[in-house]
Amino acid sequence: MSGAIRIGMIDSGVHREHPHVGGIAGGVTVEADANLPQFVDCLGHGTAIAALIHMLAPEAELYAVRVFDRTLATSIRRVMRAIDWCLDNEMHIVNLSLGTINPAHRAAFAAALERVHVAGAALVSAYEMNGQPMLPGSMAGAIGVTADADCSCQQFGCTEREGKLVFSASPYPREIPGVQRERNLNGVSFAVAHISAHLARRRAVSGGGASWGQLLKQMASEADFRRHAPAGDAMGRLHLVGVGSAV
Repeated sequence: MSGAIRIGMIDSGVHREHPHVGGIAGGVTVEADANLPQFVDCLGHGTAIAALIHMLAPEAELYAVRVFDRTLATSIRRVMRAIDWCLDNEMHIVNLSLGTINPAHRAAFAAALERVHVAGAALVSAYEMNGQPMLPGSMAGAIGVTADADCSCQQFGCTEREGKLVFSASPYPREIPGVQRERNLNGVSFAVAHISAHLARRRAVSGGGASWGQLLKQMASEADFRRHAPAGDAMGRLHLVGVGSAV
């Protein structure tokens, strides 16, 4: 991999014309058994994720990988195919705005994380929700993130949980003038996007000369907060199908 840092955003798609996203390099809608070329966002979540990453890492190339349709729920098959699309298309970072507490999906995620490692990529996802470890963010090989409302947009925290570096960041997207942030979308998925952007900036500076492990240690040394961050509680609707609160 070379050139601009490529980030695959597995989410609800993107509105390409939105002035905050800064242009989308490409994308796809991943179905259970096929890929479609369009990736129009029907929910707004993926567009907000793209706007936040573009604001924090404007030089990164963003790719929309749509797995959500009319609700923030999807299937494990679509998620696996979406991760593989990111690897096949040489994404450096996979920003995964979903998670599950269903242990039946652990083996599939473990195999996917091994493919991510072999490809030389990084996968960023939520570490926990309401104190419960999430898959794949809590697993070895994934970069786990929690939400911390005390972090500003440019700050992030880091702690060590069971031998694993876990990062924390703001649960809020890019601010909309005249709209209180509490009335905007919010949740741990935006904390994930913050960390993806921070990681992309450091990867770009290193020119690919540093490993992901080295970059994560660098981020840990630069963290603004080192305490354990509270878990976000706004990720419930992002669960995979099969979790009780999923729709």
